[in-house]
Amino acid sequence: MRILIVDDEAGMHDSYRQCLSAGEGDGTLRQMASELFGTHDGAEPAAPVFDLVHAHQGQEAVDLVAAAGEDRFAVAFIDVRMPPGIDGRETARRIRAIDPDINLVIVTGYSDYAPIEIGRVAGSVDKLFFIAKPFEVEEIVQTATALTQRWHVDRELAETRAALAEKVLILEEQTHELAANEMKALHLANHDSLTDAPNRLAFIRSLSGWVRADECFAMAMLDLDRFKLVNDTFGHLAGDELIRRVCDILQQQVPDGGMVARLGGDEFAMLYPTGGIDAAVMEAERMIHACSANFRIFGHSVQGSASVGLVVVEAESHADPIDVMRRADLALNDAKKNARGGVRVFDESMDESIRFRRAIESGLSRAIEQGELRLVYQPIVSRDTLEVVAFEALMRWESAEYGTISPAMFIPIAEESNLIHELGDWVLAEALTMLEKWPGQYVSVNFSPRQFRRPNFVGHIVERVDRAGISPSRLQIEITETAIFDDAERAAETLYRLRQMGFRIALDDFGTGYSSLYNIRKFALDCLKIDKSFIDGMGRERESAAIVHSIVHLGRALGLEVVAEGVETDAQVQALRVAGASHLQGYHLSRPVEAARSLEIATSRFFGESDPVAETLPGSGTYG
Repeated sequence: MRILIVDDEAGMHDSYRQCLSAGEGDGTLRQMASELFGTHDGAEPAAPVFDLVHAHQGQEAVDLVAAAGEDRFAVAFIDVRMPPGIDGRETARRIRAIDPDINLVIVTGYSDYAPIEIGRVAGSVDKLFFIAKPFEVEEIVQTATALTQRWHVDRELAETRAALAEKVLILEEQTHELAANEMKALHLANHDSLTDAPNRLAFIRSLSGWVRADECFAMAMLDLDRFKLVNDTFGHLAGDELIRRVCDILQQQVPDGGMVARLGGDEFAMLYPTGGIDAAVMEAERMIHACSANFRIFGHSVQGSASVGLVVVEAESHADPIDVMRRADLALNDAKKNARGGVRVFDESMDESIRFRRAIESGLSRAIEQGELRLVYQPIVSRDTLEVVAFEALMRWESAEYGTISPAMFIPIAEESNLIHELGDWVLAEALTMLEKWPGQYVSVNFSPRQFRRPNFVGHIVERVDRAGISPSRLQIEITETAIFDDAERAAETLYRLRQMGFRIALDDFGTGYSSLYNIRKFALDCLKIDKSFIDGMGRERESAAIVHSIVHLGRALGLEVVAEGVETDAQVQALRVAGASHLQGYHLSRPVEAARSLEIATSRFFGESDPVAETLPGSGTYG
């Protein structure tokens, strides 16, 4: 390491050479190095080697420091009195201005300056030292050795800090990018691409909050009259512009505290507080009147008109959000048929299905006892090999009175009553029985929000699995974000306990609920399942493709499996493979199959012409 000697006397330079340039046989430096730094494994310490550079005047030393470049000096020994040039105080100041990291040793027998005066101009007092003349050899050697080692360590530390700072900066940039992508994906998932208004998913979530609030409110569903004529006459661009104009009008006209969403096509939905049916009808008629204007679109005159279906929900009615939407839709259909350009309020006569719903609830309680329920199993395959790694258990009901009844109809009815627990226990028992027959696959079972909030849910699941003699790792518990959002702290604890016991946890319909990085970090998960609506829209909408890619990249970054549901075409398979989804599920690979068939598929494991599952693939004759 380089040491700069600054002194106007030639004899002093000779003294420094004798002190710091020991010969090969001289053991003085070795002894001092041993005293300073110790030895390692009994080896004799190496004597430090110094590269001495000599300057006889202060300005000469300053020029040498300025010209050093990357080959910097570790220490400078500076005499204070060096006539006729600049003195040691000024030399130290100028050197320190060029190289703030150099260690300065002021060497003097007599000085016009006190040490504190030199310190004021030399800066960095932790790198400023004093030695009085005459000095001892050991004093110079120990000072040079210690300060050069310190300078070397300081440089290594600075380089390490710089490298760490760069890595921290990179991590911060990646975090910001990930957060920006999340915000973009959330916005795309919850907003209509044409109007930027809340979409159907966001509206349903908001409606769920309104029905829980203790306030009377109205839901209005609005549809443009003769909108197809606008598209057919002036083109889809004109139709899109009309939708944007109407959306702007509705957002201006909706009562304070209300919201407007575009559900799709030319259909809008509004929520707003109201004092009763009459007030709600008055507000709806005002919005219809605002939309019934003459629009000038791309040079064409378009006469607007709209119909509204209205539902008024009383405070503390604890209504089902989906049922509220269904009733508003029924009222809108009636308005389109019988009161075009006006408002129709829902009444029970519009809904014969209510009686059917009550009959379903009554029949569901007897379905298990009468053997009308069964499970079917849809394969979940790996992306690369199409190996069948799991099955999702799905419930079917063949009613002796009503025939085939969709789970979309009877599950919500069961969820509203305690029947969901009885059904859930039956599904779990059937799935575990089937699991014993498969060679190694796991089964994925859906649990409703009400089941998940069941007291001692974890103990109940563990007891059933232990009784069946099944490894917990072969049971995947599928839940939606809705199931965990109401009580996030309790849900996080429940999922953590299940995960600790070896169960797999999957977040179903990801992207349609309260999706966020916070939820993924907070809850113990193994798998994200991308909702079918996004897969279905990949080939038509850039927004859906962007959401799918964002979810896949997010899942992979967090070490989670990502299952794409609703895969129905070969193009979707290829696109999802490219995107990086780890698993696929959908009709293109296999429809849900009966128990016996699932055993054949599980045994075969792979899709192929010679495998039992091949007949479920397109072109085999049974797909469709």
